[in-house]
Amino acid sequence: MYRIDTLLKLKEKLFHTNDMALLWGINNKNTLYTTIKRYVQKGILIPIHKGFYSTISLDQIDPFKLAVGYLHRFAYVSCETVLIREGIIFQKENYLTLISSVSKKFTISNRPYLVRQLKDSYLYYDRGIDRIDGVLTANVERSVADLLYFNSNYYFDNEKKIDWKEVREIRKVISY
Repeated sequence: MYRIDTLLKLKEKLFHTNDMALLWGINNKNTLYTTIKRYVQKGILIPIHKGFYSTISLDQIDPFKLAVGYLHRFAYVSCETVLIREGIIFQKENYLTLISSVSKKFTISNRPYLVRQLKDSYLYYDRGIDRIDGVLTANVERSVADLLYFNSNYYFDNEKKIDWKEVREIRKVISY
């Protein structure tokens, strides 16, 4: 069986170099990079960023899955992205916001991302976070609590849609 068949049969469409090394059982880095290079030249693998590839066109991938795949670590959608979508903040969305263990700004396929860093002791607490279409996403109250962690004076345009009791409870339980 060809190595690419292993990738194409998987449900996952985003891969890092190390993922392919494990799937293909390749220990030799030169062999791995040569194989990847050949599949990129044939158009089977699409390079996204150094060491990060896709087996389908980027416009067919959910932008949040793309961001989490790029980060290659625990992350969830929160803050402005959720609050704009829910009509609590009226400003235009300039970037997609995620929370993770690193602070980072990056752009993939002309879409800007902002990743805010949260301490591990707060990050892995799952209250108010649900899996939506395969991506961890904060609910309104968790997004408000997260945003207030980063900016305690943040102004919300439509405060009536926020359950402040739940926000206080989340902040109390997480301890931020």
